[in-house]
Amino acid sequence: MTLLRHTHAGEVQERHALTINPAKTCQPIGAMYAALGIHRCLPHSHGSQGCCSYHRSTLSRHYKEPVMAATSSFTEGSSVFGGQANLLQAIQNIFTVYQPDVIAVHTTCLSETIGDDIPQIVEKAAEEGLIPAGKVVIHANTPSYVGSHTTGFANMTKAMVQYFAEATLPAKVPGRVNVLPGWVEPADMREIKRLVRLMGLDPITFPDTSGVLDCPQTGLHAMFPKGGVRVEELKASGDSSATIALGPVCSGPAAKHLAVKCRVPSTILPLPIGLQATDRFIMELRKHNGGRVPEEIADERGRLLDLITDMHQYFFGKTAALWGDPDTLVSLSELLLTVDILPKYVVTGTPGKSFLKQMGQVLQDRKHEVQVREGSGADMFLMHQWIKNEPVDLLLGNTYGKYLCRDEGIPFVRHGFPILDRVGHQYFPTVGYLGAIRLLEKILDAFLDRQDEECSEETFELTM
Repeated sequence: MTLLRHTHAGEVQERHALTINPAKTCQPIGAMYAALGIHRCLPHSHGSQGCCSYHRSTLSRHYKEPVMAATSSFTEGSSVFGGQANLLQAIQNIFTVYQPDVIAVHTTCLSETIGDDIPQIVEKAAEEGLIPAGKVVIHANTPSYVGSHTTGFANMTKAMVQYFAEATLPAKVPGRVNVLPGWVEPADMREIKRLVRLMGLDPITFPDTSGVLDCPQTGLHAMFPKGGVRVEELKASGDSSATIALGPVCSGPAAKHLAVKCRVPSTILPLPIGLQATDRFIMELRKHNGGRVPEEIADERGRLLDLITDMHQYFFGKTAALWGDPDTLVSLSELLLTVDILPKYVVTGTPGKSFLKQMGQVLQDRKHEVQVREGSGADMFLMHQWIKNEPVDLLLGNTYGKYLCRDEGIPFVRHGFPILDRVGHQYFPTVGYLGAIRLLEKILDAFLDRQDEECSEETFELTM
């Protein structure tokens, strides 16, 4: 963190061949998280033991839950001759010892560079009788030197469609919709399912980490928690009447593939974070339930509007710096604009030109006031240089913003992945109207806590 801490005001140093404190992490982490959203699935990292340890530990540190995963444990020999023997042995050992229903293989830099053909290896495992009847091995190619953790999540979600989705009925099932939640917290997935069911629809949600990474404490170890989407549901997704993909980066590829493979009509929406994005989600659901919105949801929306009215005096004219995943940043920016906070600096390490287009649509006539950057050179070091030259009032992003907060004395609200220095975030949704209420409360608390810390004795009041 030394380079970050020694940032000075002045000319911004643009970099394309060097990234300092990237606003992303690697593909396999996203693939592992997605795979955990399948019931009785064991993610498998096809690469070195160190890679798997890093992916597991990062997820465990964020979710404060044990993350079960296996590895091919490459050695020097595997690096030279390929990892086929390791993966064949791993498949046999995993089904014998742990007995999952699904093994979800994701590749790493090393296995991708070698050029291991995972489908061929899985086919050989089946020929040799290493895959028991009724069990499945799926895979996604996730080299760390391409994309980011969101790309890995998208690739594994698309693999669920490739391996499982089937169109078996003469007509689509009315009232049943596939909901692809994108990379959000387990509580967010739970909240999304609640909203869909309140709208009178039957959701097939995948991946679904609720009940997997937010399990109750029972005193007993469960190798495979009770949560996650069932294989039968994944197969039935091909007969659903529609697919609603939340977040074009994380959920878009799977929705498009399902539309081609099984002819399930798909709609790709922003993550439902904030008033307007949640409105779009609810309005899309209305197309499939006869057009009604239950009173409970309308009341939740009304409470959010009331809160925005009460808080607006504290938010108006403030500025913010955001970093993280493209899907999340687009919706967060829209939420901030709704309460008249300008997202002045927005940075994602995930490459993709569509992000810039989406941000332009959200910012509209305020584009010229905002710095937006993606991909190479878009990192925390760049953001710190921007802030040194022209500070903001709020920091909004993952744990790595705490260094900016400490150096610059700017209020900081943690959101996104990873959050390594706080506990409990996976239990509280930030999607939907209720999620927006909580997120706005956290932002206002950060502002008012700082005001209490900095105000003079004579202006230290009970009512603010």
